[in-house]
Parts: sequence; C-alpha cells; structure tokens
Amino acid sequence: MTGDDLELGIHPSVDIVFPPSLLREELTDLAADVRILSDGSALAGLDGVVTFSFEEAFLSADLEWIHCILAGVDAFPFEALKRRGITLSNSSGVHGDAIGDTVLGYMLQFARRLHIYRDNEPTREWYYPDWDETFTLPGETVCVVGLGTLGQGVTARADAVGMNVRGVRRTPTPVPSVDAVFTPDSLTAAISDARFVALTVPLTSQTEGLIGSDELDAMREDAYLLNVARGGVVDQDALVAALTDGRIAGAALDVFETEPLPDDSPLWDLENVIVTPHAAGATDEYAERVAAIVAENVRRIRRGESLANHVV
Repeated sequence: MTGDDLELGIHPSVDIVFPPSLLREELTDLAADVRILSDGSALAGLDGVVTFSFEEAFLSADLEWIHCILAGVDAFPFEALKRRGITLSNSSGVHGDAIGDTVLGYMLQFARRLHIYRDNEPTREWYYPDWDETFTLPGETVCVVGLGTLGQGVTARADAVGMNVRGVRRTPTPVPSVDAVFTPDSLTAAISDARFVALTVPLTSQTEGLIGSDELDAMREDAYLLNVARGGVVDQDALVAALTDGRIAGAALDVFETEPLPDDSPLWDLENVIVTPHAAGATDEYAERVAAIVAENVRRIRRGESLANHVV
C-alpha cells in the first residue's frame, strides 16, 4: 500500500454514529479516492476501509488496512487479520471529553436525583426528596478504573467540581487530577470507600469480568457503578443481584453484555439504573475527529511510516 493511488471505502455501518457522507466530506482534501460503500460486496479494488463494525467479507477482500471508528475493537479477529496481512487502527483518543461529560452527567443525576424527577413527569408526580436523599459532588470520592484517554476525561471533570479523585492503572505513576493511583491488585481497596466507581478500561482477557460479586460487595451501600467501558467488564448477573438486593445504590450503564439491551432485561425496570444506548462518546464532532486520524494515517502510508492508533 504505497498511498500514491490509495482507494478508501467508507462502510455503511458508520451510519450508526454519523452519516457516511459527512465523513467523506471531511476527507475531501485527502487527495485519495474515497467512496461510500453500499454493502460489503463493494470492497473490490479497495486498499482500506473505514468502518464501525467487522464483516467476514473484510478477510476475503484484498484490503490492507481497516480503520475502526470506535476505540474498542474487541469485535475484530486480531489473529485472522494478522494472517491476512491486514493492518487495524482505531479511534482511541477521540472520546475523552464526550465520555467525561457523560460520566459527570451520570454523577450529577444521581446526586441531585434528576433521573427520578424525569421519571415522574409522565405521571405528573410532584415529588420532593427526603432531607437526606440528595447530595452534592464536592468532597465525594470517585474511583476511575482505567486512566487512559477516557479515564482522564472523567478525572479532569471530577477534579474540577471538587471531588476526591483516585484511579486504578497497571503502573502507579502520577496522573493529572488524580489524588491517588492504585494498581489492579489493589482494586478492592481503591473502590471500597468511593461514592462512585467509573469503569473506563478496554475489554481484554485481564479486564473481562473485572467487576463481579466480590468487587460489588466491597463497594459502599450508597455507591454507584458507572460503566462506559465494555459490557463484558462487569458480571451483569452479579450487578443485577447487587442492585436488586440494595447492596449498592445504583448504576449508570452505557454498555452491556448484549447490545441493544434485550427487552426482557431486568435493568430496564430498576429505578436506580440509568440506561444509555452505548452513546456516551457521541458528539457532533465525531466524524471530524475520525477524519483527522484517517487523514494522518494516509499521510503516514505515503511516507512509509507506522500508523497512528495501530492495533494489529
């Protein structure tokens, strides 16, 4: 893939996040052949594809490069891509502020009971909270599990509103806006006295099922779990049990074991749960940010350099 006559396709699956035409417009100055695909069968002749989701057709095409518009690429078969000589890059780094805003919004909703008031609107219920039901964020503690771009988007906002901020990462080196950094072997200690536990880690073999019954039992009864990572990071059955039994106060969940969240999931009916549709990273600048990474990688291809956000 020399980049001199690079042909790049925009897969229709990106429409889940933004119109394919918007991304193409952002790539107008790329000096490459960029076209919107109708389906996977239109892959012939392409050097690379920008996509939301993985298709088996990618492996049988002559692609050399796939760029995923998501940060999480656990749905992509790394070994199969390696065997086919296909390079995979992702959009890590574009979601920090959007995720941070969303998590701050979750915490404000729980602290100020905004989700309850909203739920009461359809029945015109005029409900005033008990004297000890609401609280403010300054002075409360949030533990952010995962201190990459997403986690630091959360920690910066939590610190700005006066919260005590701690974090969990593999190396205990200092991180801006974080008062104390713990390693994963001290996870239970890190979350044990936090009012909020925010998950921002990628889904890997090390993080799958990271939060289970033991970890939920270690949390305070008035604590809230906030998951903007991946559904598989949490044992969902254990979480439902903890929420139902009142062992934790609530949860805000943007990601789930199965997506969309099935109609029969008990999570829909729990008053102390906020469900969002894997949209914590959504922003009107999404296409622009993805385009910046794609354009940079096209420049790197032309210079024979390794790609930005190279995964495999």
